[in-house]
Amino acid sequence: MTFSLHDASASAFARGLNVLLGLLDKARASGLSEAELWEARLTPDMRPFPDQIRMAAFSARSCVGRLTGEQWPKTADDEATLEALEETVRLSLAFVEAADPAAFEGAETRRVELRFPGVELDFEGAGYLTSFALPNFQFHLAMAYAILRHRGVELGKRDYLGKLALV
Repeated sequence: MTFSLHDASASAFARGLNVLLGLLDKARASGLSEAELWEARLTPDMRPFPDQIRMAAFSARSCVGRLTGEQWPKTADDEATLEALEETVRLSLAFVEAADPAAFEGAETRRVELRFPGVELDFEGAGYLTSFALPNFQFHLAMAYAILRHRGVELGKRDYLGKLALV
C-alpha cells in the first residue's frame, strides 16, 4: 500500500478542522463573550483567537488547492461571530474532504510558489506540504487551543488530538 500526498494532507487537515469545530463548540459553551474571544491572545504582539481559526482554515484549503491545482474557496476573513468562524471552518473541511485523490497525482514535484511581503518561498509539493503547510496549520491550531486554555476554557489533550485514525 502506498501513502500518497492526498493521504498525508487531506486526512491531517480534516482531522484538524474537526478539532477546530470542537474548539469553537467549547468556546461557545465556556461563557466567554465573543468580545472577549475576539481579543483573546497569549501575548500582546500575537494575532487574536479568530485570526488563529481563520489562518488554520485558510492554510488547509489553500494547501489542498495548491497541491491539486484547483482554486480553493475564498473568504473575506471578516467573520464577526463564532457561527461565522464555524462556517469558514466547515467550508474548508468540505473542500478538503471533496478533493479527488487523483488530482494529487504528480503533486510531489508540483511547483508551489508563495509570495509574502519581503519573503519569497519556492517549493516542490512534497516539501511544501511537510515543511510549510502542515507545520503552519498545526501552529495555528495549537495557538487556538492554547488561547482558549489560557482564557480558562476546559480543554484537554484529547480535544487537541481529535478523532484518531486507528488503521
